[in-house]
Amino acid sequence: MGKGGKNVDICLLYSTPEQYRSKARRPQVVRDAELYVALGELKGGIDPAGADEHWKTANAHLGRIRRSFAGLPSMPHLFFVGNAIEASMAGEIWNQLENDELANAANLTDDRQAVSLASWLCSL
Repeated sequence: MGKGGKNVDICLLYSTPEQYRSKARRPQVVRDAELYVALGELKGGIDPAGADEHWKTANAHLGRIRRSFAGLPSMPHLFFVGNAIEASMAGEIWNQLENDELANAANLTDDRQAVSLASWLCSL
């Protein structure tokens, strides 16, 4: 989308594998905001002591994504996936889910949440 942007951990695009793999077509796919279905931040650290810092980093990246799509005709679904989610950050994540700032979130250490997230992604 923007120039010199940061990487996004998980990108779900409405495109065929051939379109994305093609060196000629990939730039068109990546620049078309309407092809972005979902974008997610994945923080796989397992240390609960560092979980809050991982969330702060992910939340900053999600904010950049929101700003990048502001004013465009479509906004992709945003989600967060963490391997260690502590109570202090769970409240912030829940608030964003309730306010529709996040479309989904999952703790990978909970099999039910991981399955739910995979099912949600497949339904998009």
